[in-house]
Amino acid sequence: MVESRLTRTLLRLGSAVTLAFIYLPLILIAVYAFNKSVTQSWPIHTFTTKWFSTAYHDPGVRQALWLSVRAALGATAVALVLGTLASLAVSRFDFFGRQAITLVLILPLALPGIISGLALRTTYETLGINFGLLTIIIGHATFCIVVVYNNAQARLRRVAGSLEQASADLGADSWQTFRFVTFPQMRTALLAGALLAFALSWDEVVVTIFTAGAQQTLPIWIFANLFRPVAQPVVNVVALFVILLSLIPVWLATRLTAERPGVLPGGRAR
Repeated sequence: MVESRLTRTLLRLGSAVTLAFIYLPLILIAVYAFNKSVTQSWPIHTFTTKWFSTAYHDPGVRQALWLSVRAALGATAVALVLGTLASLAVSRFDFFGRQAITLVLILPLALPGIISGLALRTTYETLGINFGLLTIIIGHATFCIVVVYNNAQARLRRVAGSLEQASADLGADSWQTFRFVTFPQMRTALLAGALLAFALSWDEVVVTIFTAGAQQTLPIWIFANLFRPVAQPVVNVVALFVILLSLIPVWLATRLTAERPGVLPGGRAR
């Protein structure tokens, strides 16, 4: 089908408007991070980088950063293990309720964060679990699992089960088959899922509010200081840092899952 010049122009215009709608607020945060004035006014008359030094030496910011990193790494590790096991079970075995597992795993991500957070907080209080890093990791892992699961499922659908059957026929046990046959085929998908899970956990706010107790992750620190005029420039700097660190794993995951011409998913040439 040949597109007219008007159609191409309208499509490009629509794409530009959509991107501006999404990214213009983020660009404004980045610009205001360099504003010398404490008040956010437009246009900006003087630019400075002093707020970056202020944010770096703020003990509250550094403590929140370290907690966010540990929580994201912990949630990613849990999601990687459980998401991989669930994907293998659904893809390679036939059992009652297999078709419903995908729905059950996706549900925490589909539910409003306030519902998931409230449910988790109620569970912690009922079981007498003290709020801290562990409760944050568990809360984040509930919605990170589905990212790893979906990536692993998509890759396993493209890996022939006959390879694993051949491995078993040659005398390999289940662990050897996974290590030498299945895992090499799905490792890039798992790495991409882990990167996306890290990004999801890194910037989570709503669930963290209910599961962190008195501790503050970096997004919670931003939320707590957002309405303090004196701290606004530092908040902009921290927000810019969160945005940049969220973009990196997403970009890497996109690169990992992109198919290269002439190369199979496991990295073998066609």
